[in-house]
Amino acid sequence: MTGAPGPRAGARAAAQARARPVARAAQAQSAEMAAASAKDVSSDSWTPARSAAGRHSPWLIAVIISISAFMEVLDTAIANVSLRHIAGSLAVSYDQATWVLTTYLVANAVVIPMSSWLSDVFGRKRYYMFSVALFTISSLCCGLAPSITFLILARVAQGVGGGGLQPITQAMLVDSFPPRSRGKAMAVYSFTVILAPMLGPLLGGLITDRLSWHWIFLINVPIGAMSLMLVNLFVDEPPLLVEERRERWRRGIHFDFPGAMLIALGLSFLEVMTDRGVQDDWFGSPLIRAAAVIAGVCLVGFVLWELAASRPLLDMRLFKHRNFAAGTFIVMVIGVILFGTTQFVPQMVQQILGYTATEAGLVLTLGGIITVFTMPLAGVLTGRVQPRILMGFAFAIIAVSLYLMSHFSVDQTFGSIAFARAWQSGAIPFLFVPLMSAAYIGVPARRTGNATAIINVARNLGGSVGIGMVQALFARREQFHQVRLVAGLQPLNPVYVNSVHKLARALAQHGAAPAAAKSMAIGEIYAMMLRQAQMLSFDDVFYALMLFVILISPTLLLLKSRPGEERHGPEGVGEAAF
Repeated sequence: MTGAPGPRAGARAAAQARARPVARAAQAQSAEMAAASAKDVSSDSWTPARSAAGRHSPWLIAVIISISAFMEVLDTAIANVSLRHIAGSLAVSYDQATWVLTTYLVANAVVIPMSSWLSDVFGRKRYYMFSVALFTISSLCCGLAPSITFLILARVAQGVGGGGLQPITQAMLVDSFPPRSRGKAMAVYSFTVILAPMLGPLLGGLITDRLSWHWIFLINVPIGAMSLMLVNLFVDEPPLLVEERRERWRRGIHFDFPGAMLIALGLSFLEVMTDRGVQDDWFGSPLIRAAAVIAGVCLVGFVLWELAASRPLLDMRLFKHRNFAAGTFIVMVIGVILFGTTQFVPQMVQQILGYTATEAGLVLTLGGIITVFTMPLAGVLTGRVQPRILMGFAFAIIAVSLYLMSHFSVDQTFGSIAFARAWQSGAIPFLFVPLMSAAYIGVPARRTGNATAIINVARNLGGSVGIGMVQALFARREQFHQVRLVAGLQPLNPVYVNSVHKLARALAQHGAAPAAAKSMAIGEIYAMMLRQAQMLSFDDVFYALMLFVILISPTLLLLKSRPGEERHGPEGVGEAAF
């Protein structure tokens, strides 16, 4: 029997009628995305639907989001040269003041692996703005800190805010630029991770010497406020990401709590071990031994857990993509070289040559200037020259630079040190820019956030290991050279005896009491011996880093040369051909 439709049937019909335009719009959007992807055969499933640029130029977005990322990396390095001033101002020991660095690195390391999940759940733009706001507010608290306890707590909050900036910046860039333009975009971003560590010691020294240590944190406030305003006005939250987030909420929010706890504990204790190792005599300290065991167990457990988890915090299966696996390893190597030498060169000139904090920072300035000129060139060449060639060239230049550094002496001039460092600084962009472009070849677009989080964990891990490694090697080689050189400071050595007599006569001629002149001469010669032992130890570390660069260079052969060498899987996702 037929008749007028019932109320339920009428409701269904009305709902279907309303849904048809939405369905047609979705189909049209899908067709547009597919067409956009088809235009670029090397797109790795890239689509403009995930771009953070919206109706604006992606280059404008690249500059805007790099501001806060630059601020975060700069703040990691700028406090190094101010620790003694912080300790004196807050009436604590230097050892206590070093926790200002350690706590920031630990908080940073804990948040970075979770940044992809937080971005997916709360929205990429929203989470990015929250990170900028938290970093800015906590910077203000750091600058106004009345005690070391308050400063450390503020640094923890600052590390939490800063942890999300680098991964989300990279994710936005990868999603906003097709692979053919990604090299130039990564050149813009590279200013944050290459130039900032070089400028950090100089700016830290200048600000501390001219003003006070408080301003190394307070300068972040206007920069953070400007970044927050620009991101709010120009950065877009793509509708595709909004829909993915809504779908995630509809399915139910799942948080990989065991994985999060394992990597948080593992990276935290690893940071404590590498950052405190030198002060606490490495494995002679119960704290360092316990930190090493906990870090090793937790990190191994994390990898095993993530490989078995159905919805992991960080997808370890991304390492099946050869470019991503090789790229992540090389990023870690860059962290070892960049952070290791950036911290080591100022230490050398202050400890051996007596430079001030400002003068030590100026040693790195020439390298920063060279980087400014080579960065755009690296971005242009990345789209035209095979990444392996550019990166091989960079490794060769870095090895030459480290070889020059391994021949420094106690009478080294400012110009020769700055020149050797400039070689290394000029080569880093030719390593980092093509690597950041090539590492994402074959990585599905929907997993970009996971990929950037893993790469940033690797970079920070490399930096921590690099700093710890050079300090540990330096301490061991210093002991070795002291033992070797002290053996010559004994009465049976005629050279030593003649040197003591000559120096004692010179001191007596300049007014020293004859009875005290010999003791003073022995003390001066012993001090010169210690200085020479330290210089030889610095040389040994630079030589070891040179050998390290040479040994890992064959890793470049694992990289695919061009996006076109990737084959596409059933979902149109680029898969690395093994």
